[in-house]
Amino acid sequence: MAELKTGGRFKSAVCDGEVMVISAPADDLELTCGGSAMVAAGSDTADGAEIDPDHAVGIAMGKRYINAEETLELLCVKAGDGSLAVNGELLLLKDTKQLPKTD
Repeated sequence: MAELKTGGRFKSAVCDGEVMVISAPADDLELTCGGSAMVAAGSDTADGAEIDPDHAVGIAMGKRYINAEETLELLCVKAGDGSLAVNGELLLLKDTKQLPKTD
């Protein structure tokens, strides 16, 4: 488990997915993508692991992902085939806010 810090970047060990931490609680959390632990961006990920079928929904670039309590927010900076989870709990896609009309 690792402490996630704002601005930290992580990449998946099983797909092309990469995320940046927007906000995180002070707790130690286990961040996974595709069922495997994510590693710091720039680290070597050649471990031969495959995506867990229960964690194969995928992540989309530019989308934000949150936990149910909304204490953790991640921004996807590179799309991938795995799903994001924290401590075994799948993360949710954050809803976008409608901007007001300007005439």
